[in-house]
Amino acid sequence: MYQFFIEPSGIQGGQITITGSDVNHIKNVLRMRAGEKIAAVSEAEGRKYLCEIQKLEEDAVYCRMLSAEEADAELPSKIFLFQGLPKGDKMELILQKAVELGCFEVVPVACRRCVVKLDEKKQKSRVQRWQGISEAAAKQSGRRIIPRVHEVMQFSQALSYAAGMDVKLIPYEQAENMSGTRKILDSVEPGQRIAVFIGPEGGFEEAEIEEAEGAGVIPVTLGRRILRTETAAITVLSWLMYHLE
Repeated sequence: MYQFFIEPSGIQGGQITITGSDVNHIKNVLRMRAGEKIAAVSEAEGRKYLCEIQKLEEDAVYCRMLSAEEADAELPSKIFLFQGLPKGDKMELILQKAVELGCFEVVPVACRRCVVKLDEKKQKSRVQRWQGISEAAAKQSGRRIIPRVHEVMQFSQALSYAAGMDVKLIPYEQAENMSGTRKILDSVEPGQRIAVFIGPEGGFEEAEIEEAEGAGVIPVTLGRRILRTETAAITVLSWLMYHLE
């Protein structure tokens, strides 16, 4: 069933009103008609509504509310993915999968070995695009929130942003002791805020790892193989999702 996000103002009694870009998507892309059922999620309220389309107009889709339920698709912990800027369109794949796996927020990070250099104008347009990908993935995966894509941070800024989080991990190819990594992951508890730092294609410089350790971030291993940046992000998030759920 297709899902769309709505503002609390779109809920009036037993009627749900969908506005904005979703109207065109419902009418002209999905070609839905009156009588078809959709799900509408109020991010602010954390509720999901099963609706039946009643009327489609130029700037709004009017639906009848059939039932409502509390949000149940979110992880019991908030995971913040600090992703080193990758080349090409890899960030789009990482974002999509991170949202599907329950990530709460994604922070693009400019690390020393990042090939991609974004000026202020490019950053703004790129973040807007990434936020749209996050919203689309949230709809597709049945999330009850749209994970925020933060503006690009420098590595030191990212460490400061993560300072107050409960668990801070940084996969590093030179880290060892898989049993130690397993113990750390097993110790993660519901309700904690978790920071995961993933390096770009060239990985982290040793100085960055030292800086991260000084900020309380724990280096962990993902196994004996060297993983691509997109694979590393998906691996850690999959481990955390499995453990928390």
